[in-house]
Amino acid sequence: MINILDRITSYRIKKGWTEYQLAEESGLTQSTISSWYRKNLVPSIPSLEKICQAFGITLAQFFSTDETSFSLTPVQRTLLEEAGRLSEEQQLALIAFFKTL
Repeated sequence: MINILDRITSYRIKKGWTEYQLAEESGLTQSTISSWYRKNLVPSIPSLEKICQAFGITLAQFFSTDETSFSLTPVQRTLLEEAGRLSEEQQLALIAFFKTL
């Protein structure tokens, strides 16, 4: 079973966000997020949905334990479709561009 708070922390660190930045991106208050950690609480499903939206992932992706088995958000699907139309050289340039963001 996954630890939800650890998973949130992992995604937050991957984004390079503080708890404050996560609060800003998700529309939740920083005190709400901080209280989850202080009190070792599990966020509600609506709060988790906001967190996932901020990370640009689905709830299914959040809870997935198999990185090869997940669904894409509509935006992710569009990005992949558009990137698939590019040449390999263009795709590599796009990856390099994404890494600078």
